[in-house]
Amino acid sequence: MEQQVSDEEEPQPVVLREENRRRRRKMKAFTSTFSVAMDQIAIEFVLPTTTKSSRSPDTLLLEVAGNWTVEQVKAQVWLRVVATNLCPEFYQKYSPDHCILLYQKKGNWCEIYDKHQVFQTLDCIRYWKALKKDVGKIHLTCRPQPSEESTQYQRYLNYLIGYDVTDVSNVHDDELEFTRRKLLTPRKIELADRDPKLYSMDPWITSKGVALWATLCCLPAPSLFCIGHILLVIHRNKASQTIKVSIDDTPVQALQTFFTKISNKRALLGVPEDVCEADYVLRVCGREEYIYGNHPVRDFHWVRQCLKNGEEIHLVLESAPNPGQDLVQKEDWAQVDDCTGVAGTHEQLTIDEKDHERVFTISLWDCHRKFRFKVLGIDIPALPRNPELIVYVEASIFHGQQLLAQERTSSKAFTEEVLWNTWLEFNIRIRDLPKGARLSLQVSCGKAQTQISKGTSSGNHDCNKTKSRLLYYVNLLLVDHRSLLRQGEFILHMWKMPEKTEDNSSVNADKLTSATNPDKASSMAVAILLDKYCYPVALPKSREGKEAGGEGREAEGGERGQREMPNHLRKQFEAIVETDPLHPLSQEDKELLWHFREECMRHPRAYPKLLGSVRWGRQEAVLATHRLLERSSVWDRSVLDVGLAMQLLDCHYSDAHVRSMAVRKLETLGDDDVLRYLLQLVQAVKFEPYHDSALARFLLKRALRSKRIGHFLFWFLRSEIAQSMHYQQRYAVLLEAYLRGCGEDMLQDFRRQVEMTEALQKVTREIKAMSAEKYDVSAQVVFQLRQKLENLQTSGLPESFRVPYDPGLRAGALVIEQCKVMASKKRPLWLQFKRADPTTLSSDTIGVIFKDGDDLRQDMLILQILLIMESIWEEESLDLSLLPYGCISTGNKIGMIEIVKDATTIANIQQSVVGSTGAFKDEILNQWLRDKCVSEEKFQQAVERFVFSCGGYCVATYVLGVGDRHNDNIMITESGNLFHIDFGHILGNYKSFLGISKERVPFVLTPDFLYVMGTSGKKSSPHFQKFQDVCVRAYLALRHHTNLLVILFSMMLMTGMPQLTSKEDIEYIREALTVGRTEEEAQRHLLDQIEICRDKGWTVQFNWFLHLVLGIKQGVDKRSA
Repeated sequence: MEQQVSDEEEPQPVVLREENRRRRRKMKAFTSTFSVAMDQIAIEFVLPTTTKSSRSPDTLLLEVAGNWTVEQVKAQVWLRVVATNLCPEFYQKYSPDHCILLYQKKGNWCEIYDKHQVFQTLDCIRYWKALKKDVGKIHLTCRPQPSEESTQYQRYLNYLIGYDVTDVSNVHDDELEFTRRKLLTPRKIELADRDPKLYSMDPWITSKGVALWATLCCLPAPSLFCIGHILLVIHRNKASQTIKVSIDDTPVQALQTFFTKISNKRALLGVPEDVCEADYVLRVCGREEYIYGNHPVRDFHWVRQCLKNGEEIHLVLESAPNPGQDLVQKEDWAQVDDCTGVAGTHEQLTIDEKDHERVFTISLWDCHRKFRFKVLGIDIPALPRNPELIVYVEASIFHGQQLLAQERTSSKAFTEEVLWNTWLEFNIRIRDLPKGARLSLQVSCGKAQTQISKGTSSGNHDCNKTKSRLLYYVNLLLVDHRSLLRQGEFILHMWKMPEKTEDNSSVNADKLTSATNPDKASSMAVAILLDKYCYPVALPKSREGKEAGGEGREAEGGERGQREMPNHLRKQFEAIVETDPLHPLSQEDKELLWHFREECMRHPRAYPKLLGSVRWGRQEAVLATHRLLERSSVWDRSVLDVGLAMQLLDCHYSDAHVRSMAVRKLETLGDDDVLRYLLQLVQAVKFEPYHDSALARFLLKRALRSKRIGHFLFWFLRSEIAQSMHYQQRYAVLLEAYLRGCGEDMLQDFRRQVEMTEALQKVTREIKAMSAEKYDVSAQVVFQLRQKLENLQTSGLPESFRVPYDPGLRAGALVIEQCKVMASKKRPLWLQFKRADPTTLSSDTIGVIFKDGDDLRQDMLILQILLIMESIWEEESLDLSLLPYGCISTGNKIGMIEIVKDATTIANIQQSVVGSTGAFKDEILNQWLRDKCVSEEKFQQAVERFVFSCGGYCVATYVLGVGDRHNDNIMITESGNLFHIDFGHILGNYKSFLGISKERVPFVLTPDFLYVMGTSGKKSSPHFQKFQDVCVRAYLALRHHTNLLVILFSMMLMTGMPQLTSKEDIEYIREALTVGRTEEEAQRHLLDQIEICRDKGWTVQFNWFLHLVLGIKQGVDKRSA
């Protein structure tokens, strides 16, 4: 197709839309400035056919124009071969698409995958130039067809993923397949660097809580021999040997000590004479957790847990596992070109001063017209009941959360098919569209009598005065994953807004998705037409030799941006930087930050504020920002601030440079910290504009290094794939990339876990169907459950499986007689499994609650934040004995919860003594605790643990705003450890009963809790004073990490919190942490909250009494042992 250009002389080169065809204007003379861009590249093509005489492959030498696309190069090769009449039975029968292009790089075969890519931007060109090769070599080979073995393997992976990643029926481009191919490269690199022994044993190291470690070393725990040394009990066969090691010894040194100690009794322990410490490793008894590697024993997670709980450290001596079990299936695919999907520079793509006959791809920055598209119409699957409604389409262009431009159609009657056939032109030039810009289309309806003005722009607020309701939404990325501007017609199947009665837990994040609704038969469809051009229009990756923002007002801004900040503005600047992430920036604030952006770059804490001030709808501003980020080394040299890095990964920042910078900082996290933030990082993947991202690659790499991280990544992704249709494809392609590299041992483990989950889900649903209308569980129902489990055990259940919420534990056969159905609406199963590991020293079973019908993702998020709070307190030498029990979502509203050993609910304790009135008996809890302790010393230790754990949960639940607290979701262990369960209501979204709010206190501190602390009424006691001190220290420690907690909350709000839809909801956290107040004011505030609890403790007791008497079950299950 001929290129069409304007015959009007304009100061800038202009690309006309296809519909405006005019004669070509005379171009300027071709100058040497662009000679590099127009270079001819000599390539020897090795063809798929062979010469009959020598049987060697046919070859063709071709001079390739640097600005040709890959598709054009293949077409030129084909034309040349056909013209020479070479092997006509092949080349005339097949098209160029029948073949792929391959080249060799460092012994690896790489595929030139992107047919739209400009040839001179390919990685192979750079590679050949580095090798100073005059002629490159590319192999044309027939497109490989998958073998039966690889097809079967793909089906197996799809089963584990819970989604068919090869299904492309619901995509409008090839991004899914494109990303699958691109992620092969980081996977291969990671596998090549992976230490097989380290990966197979995956030691759990923690470097957190150094201050707490010093405290632990002073405890009179039985495993401590003296300061700086610990006792290890090492088992072999049925014998054991206790050794004393330094806390700084490595596992190898501990083994050396052991072998020295047993030199005279090897036979007794079954250790042959011809072996040494190098032939063995240490593993935790009863757990698949190894004490291995070049770390001091004090840094191993299990060692720290034992010391913290005052328990002996029992290890087993055994041979190292065989790394061959982690064999990875050979890849069918060749690696794709490292530069695949990366556009060239503006100078390589621009039409300025070029012969139009030799232009094949156009720079987006040459398109100076305003962006527009045509709304053709919508097709409505089901009309609303109200026939008097009108409907309109609102179109917005967003970058992250920044609105760049907005328009809307006129309103029309709500009929089965509504046609507009009208152009919407936006107040943004095409050249200013940034990568990641999304066109948001929303179909809203209102009442017919409401006067809504036609075709209003973003500046007209008439539409805001009317009462309209959002019905459907869909997004389209205007620049695709290849950096090409979208062109042509699109029919987009829209997502329906959930009704008030439906689950809307993740609607905020769902509205950002670029996926379309797979349910094409019953979903709303909107048809739009984007302008079509003669050639692909590519967004350049950069400019060459020209300062970004170096012209006009931007140049002036560039100079001012480098000026020193006057003193009178520095205080204002510092005040802006000190504000928390939720603090909105005024226009004046944004202008100040941008004005002194060079100064901002010296302060990493200012980055989120500065980047939030960038006008992402101005190309010059975007280029200036990228240059600032590239030039600055302050970020990389600064101390890691996880909250800061996480903030740049939230929904406000869509720019790939910014997000890559944040990920680069997270690369320094240890495995233990990656685990701590993994759930939030998986959620942050939703905020990436494209499937392939620095964050996705980071998660993939870390999972391929650590089996523990990989295990949780598997379940976090699989759960989202099952429950979030909006992000199914993105998570599925990432999970497939991981499964292709995790190794056979992990694949088998995942298969067993998935099979167990599916079998238990089937049983749960059958049990629910049997007793759907009844509240109590009859003996007949329990009998039926046990019969079904017995049948499963003999026919299909795996012999053993890793427990999904704790991969170090391996569960074996079910203990049928201890399994039961719990008396709550969803009929969860109470299951007990034997321990599968023969080296276990515990006779306890593994208790699991299996739930079907509840979304456990919110509980997981809260428990994860409790773990983060615990790590913050450990840094302050505070051990508040939190008990974040195991909880994991394994599918669509199914999951497993850990049954905490020797624990019961406060309700059970109260009822067991005097029935419902137990809620008013202050001494019952204290007496129960005393009865469980065998001595006064044990009782005092239990009270101490109660004081610390009660303080920890009071502060945590207050800051989290955890509501719906009653005596059935607060539990206590026999050793005095208080803990909360069920986190269905957070951030002040509390329940009410009979129209009265049930939460009358900031947190739960009832008279019976105070009685355990030795106080009542307004009296004090040493334990209560310690409780107050603990609460204040814990609260102030959290305030020092306000930004981290706030950003975790705001991400949580976006991705998985029912009821949370407004800024007021998230405002709760700022109020709870007394943002903006002094330490003294914050301390006074918390002590005031404690006093409120003491004054109103009776109201909580009254609520608990109601709960016991009336059996009010607000979606909460009893989990008493």
